[in-house]
Amino acid sequence: MVTGTTHRFQPNIATSIHLSCHAKVADCASSKLTYTRGGAELSKMSRFVDKLPFFDRRASPMEEADDIPRSGLLHLHGGHHHYNHHQHQPQPQQHGAMMAPEPSPPTKHSSSTLAQLLKRVNDARSDAASSANSSPSHYTIELGASVPGSTGSDSGRTSHAGVAPLPFVLKFTDLTYSVKQRKKGPCLPALPFGRGDATEPEAPRMKTLLDNISGEAREGEIMAVLGASGSGKSTLIDALANRIRKESLHGSVTLNGESMDNNLLKVISAYVMQDDLLYPMLTVEETLMFSAEFRLPRSLPDKEKKKRVQALIDQLGLRNAANTIIGDEGHRGVSGGERRRVSIGVDIIHDPIVLFLDEPTSGLDSTSAFMVVKVLQRIAQSGSVVVMSIHQPSYRILGLLDRLLFLSRGQTVYYGSPGSLSSFFHDFGRPIHDNENPTEFALDLVRELETMPEGASDLVEHNKSWQKRMGPKIKHADDGGKPSLSLKEAISASISRGKLVSGATDGNVTVPSESSAPDSAVTKFANPFWIEMGVLTRRAFINTKRTPEIFVIRLGAVLITGFILATIFWRLDDSPKGVEERLGFFAIAMSTMFYTCSDALPVFLNERYIFLRETAYNAYRRSSYVLSHTVVGFPSLIVLSFAFAVTTFFAVGLAGGAQGFFFFVAIVLASFWAGSGFATFLSGVVTNVQLGFPVVVSTLAYFLLFSGFFINRDRIPKYWLWFHYASLVKYPYEAVMMNEFSDPARCFVRGVQMFDNTPLAVLPVPLKVRLLRAMSSSLGINIGTNTCITTGPDFLRQQAVTDLTKWDCLWITVAWGFLFRILFYIALVLGSRNKRR
Repeated sequence: MVTGTTHRFQPNIATSIHLSCHAKVADCASSKLTYTRGGAELSKMSRFVDKLPFFDRRASPMEEADDIPRSGLLHLHGGHHHYNHHQHQPQPQQHGAMMAPEPSPPTKHSSSTLAQLLKRVNDARSDAASSANSSPSHYTIELGASVPGSTGSDSGRTSHAGVAPLPFVLKFTDLTYSVKQRKKGPCLPALPFGRGDATEPEAPRMKTLLDNISGEAREGEIMAVLGASGSGKSTLIDALANRIRKESLHGSVTLNGESMDNNLLKVISAYVMQDDLLYPMLTVEETLMFSAEFRLPRSLPDKEKKKRVQALIDQLGLRNAANTIIGDEGHRGVSGGERRRVSIGVDIIHDPIVLFLDEPTSGLDSTSAFMVVKVLQRIAQSGSVVVMSIHQPSYRILGLLDRLLFLSRGQTVYYGSPGSLSSFFHDFGRPIHDNENPTEFALDLVRELETMPEGASDLVEHNKSWQKRMGPKIKHADDGGKPSLSLKEAISASISRGKLVSGATDGNVTVPSESSAPDSAVTKFANPFWIEMGVLTRRAFINTKRTPEIFVIRLGAVLITGFILATIFWRLDDSPKGVEERLGFFAIAMSTMFYTCSDALPVFLNERYIFLRETAYNAYRRSSYVLSHTVVGFPSLIVLSFAFAVTTFFAVGLAGGAQGFFFFVAIVLASFWAGSGFATFLSGVVTNVQLGFPVVVSTLAYFLLFSGFFINRDRIPKYWLWFHYASLVKYPYEAVMMNEFSDPARCFVRGVQMFDNTPLAVLPVPLKVRLLRAMSSSLGINIGTNTCITTGPDFLRQQAVTDLTKWDCLWITVAWGFLFRILFYIALVLGSRNKRR
């Protein structure tokens, strides 16, 4: 091993070592040792690496925690040169001692010391000395070049050295994506007397978001997509993650040269959205544990899942916040950087092979953003392909990136390594100044060019010519970047190295072919239906338990409503007035059941995007979510039903005894069941609460209008009769009426009571009795003061409540609840397709 000391060679030998630095901190672009015979004696070694501002970085506490060696020794790993220094302060240069840049984490592959390389030089020199030719001779020792475009952070796998090549290469070629653009113009059509020269030019119908984008990302690397807002960063990430419909996206995306089936991609990949979509009342550990139960297969013991979660907490640097809730605006929780790392952890719990991230550092401070990218670097080095979009990386973050892809209005303005930025813009005629962040310079230049009429077209053309010129040089050692493993072999090898790919943990992976059915080739879900439902139900109960104020407010609303109705309709009698008052009570009570269910609307809307994120990559089935959602909400409906029934049934004086009471509880519960199902279905259709509440309120008003309370069924016009049968309020309203008035022994109009609600009601009672006797003599029927005129069934016939029984109404109301939940499932299936058109 050679340290910073003086090395001399034999006389008449001049030795020079040329190492040009790579974009990464500890990599070199060329690994050739060249020496020339003849000339004067070499007294000092030449300086190995020119001091570049880009490499002059101070170590952060994050890097020191990674146990980066700082022994002051020079190591060369498989063609990549890692310079390690002992201190951050510059060392005096004595006889060839060099200034070392910031080191990167050492690889596990065998390394060649500088002394061994110099020994090769001496051996070659000895062979050359035996030659009779005295002319100067040039010898080159190939060490495995590492040129711009190659990785500087990982393996340095070379087929020449007998090391396995990179198993995963995600390659995208000529990706083009356009969307229809609405025409610009006035809201009203042009008037015939308007000015003809004032028309606005018509905008093109198609807008190109991606224009022939090509590149590749490799295992062990981080490829970053950069550009200003609206440049197409998120669109490119969606295209690579198969979140754009195939008929709309042109070009190809392959993994190891093979097109990926959608189901296979969902199994081996993960997509981290820009927003942190997490349940606020769960702790960090609980959030990751639930994700593990969703994504890791049932064959893996719970103990191993817990170990995986604990290891991931340590990897993400979340140990101190493991028992802290996520939090939201109303509950204090973890910090923004910790929340972002939890979001990443949720999607990488199954250790995906390919990881897509949409601006993971957005909204974070510099230190938090650096820690997030540092975590992504560890994930990449563990054997994953990491592709992310980033708006404007800091100086430290740039040192962690391996490939950069700059976009401007959907076009590539640069693709390559960070270290090649200086030469790229120097060739363009806009050199990067010393001590200036290369990415900031590039983004500022792109923004400046975009303000010009021709845009960044000159930079786009320069990138094309630069790629053609540098193309032959930008090749990896593994046969020009082509992986030697097929996709199936690479996935199996990755699983054998310990990656927990859900649905394929036994190592037997079937890659679908064109002739095979994709659904039978790959297991879509890691767990069976009942496991998913159990986990979802347990998670929902925890959330409900930690937000008791929601149920308390709902229970309070039901109790207050019941108390008001009970005090208004206190102890109704069996008179015609009492009958009318009962009808009003039933109509208000049953419609109130549905109105109080409108609070179920924001339940799903608040977690809608969490559901979309989790189901996008098959964490669980949509049917499991619907059933668990139903199971969790049903106990609260039972409590609310008994609370309302106990508050009102006996206070109002409703008939039926114990049997009538329990039927009243049942029909109130069925009303809650149908009403919550209706609100749940609407929450799957509308996208926000502002749209949902007007729809719920207006629709329930229509249901009440056609229920039969305001107008009897036989008086409704035929063209509106269908709405009467579609009304949710109709069936519970008629059910409680039949529960109250179905007894023929109960009389509600006796003798002179028949004159109530008529102009004759003002007559004195003796006169009413004389009228009854006159009517009896005329009709030949004895009608006395106690003669029953109208019974309960008679009243039901007057109200046209004759076509169904009360049990029919009960079961129809229950069926409405099931129907709305089925419609909710269909809405989730049709509305949760995470693909652009």
